[in-house]
Amino acid sequence: MASPIPLRGRLRRYGTSYAMLLPFLALFAGFLLWPLANSLYLSFTKFDGINPAAFTGVDNFVQLASDARFRHALGNTALYVVGSVVLGTLLSLGLALAFNGTGWLHRIMRTVFFLPSVTSSIALMLMWKWVLYPSDVGLANTIVDWLGGNAVAWLATPGLTIPILVLMSVWGGMGYGMVLYVAGLGSIPQEYYEAAKIDGASTWRQFRHITLPLLRPVTTYVVVTGLIGAFQVFEAVYIVFSQGANTIGGVLDSGLMIVPYLYDQGFTHFRLGYASAIAWVLFLIIFVLSLINLRVGRAMKEL
Repeated sequence: MASPIPLRGRLRRYGTSYAMLLPFLALFAGFLLWPLANSLYLSFTKFDGINPAAFTGVDNFVQLASDARFRHALGNTALYVVGSVVLGTLLSLGLALAFNGTGWLHRIMRTVFFLPSVTSSIALMLMWKWVLYPSDVGLANTIVDWLGGNAVAWLATPGLTIPILVLMSVWGGMGYGMVLYVAGLGSIPQEYYEAAKIDGASTWRQFRHITLPLLRPVTTYVVVTGLIGAFQVFEAVYIVFSQGANTIGGVLDSGLMIVPYLYDQGFTHFRLGYASAIAWVLFLIIFVLSLINLRVGRAMKEL
């Protein structure tokens, strides 16, 4: 067994490498670790951004537990996350299976579905706002008019808010998941399918016993990144459904999510300590769900 290298020897041997890491470490500490630590401290204070922060202990977290608007935002976010992640993952896999070939038509279709993933989210939300515009100017109501129906108040009907948000999320993100699944499908050895065909396995049995198990790491990645992205939804609510400083959650708060509520508390009502507490609750939710997802994925891999 090799003896450990003394500190002086390590510095002499790796000193240049350590020195080259210093700029990155300084940026990492200054723009990530310090803001995180400061946010955690502010979550235990009453702070309006002007007067000095006053330490209040866990009051912000206790208040969150009894905050009806926060619970409403949490419920909306849960519905949105489940809908967008489940539908987004299934449609991503379906698109990858449909356009997995190397022909020009498959390449064009992959490009078409991937384009929203690399387009500015602000531009996409402005486009959706035009599509859902309440009068005949909007594309959706124009199509409804062509079909002989009456104009629909898409953005003013509370029951349509979450389905519309899920639709926008799935449409904008399924191309990214599709590309990951296409890469995963390309890594599966064709010998597995040839052996299955020789054994008389149907297409469904090949998909169930070969494709799905070997795509499990990709599925885990798509689901975890989808969860993180869905919990942080902001632009869709703020741009499409917001009609003023006091209506950030849409009609009757039907589209209010956690991050827009955090923004509302922090930058509309200047309750920065309370907003920091919301941010840390959101972090804990995403952290726990990601751990559960990774643990479930590892357990299924061992089966």
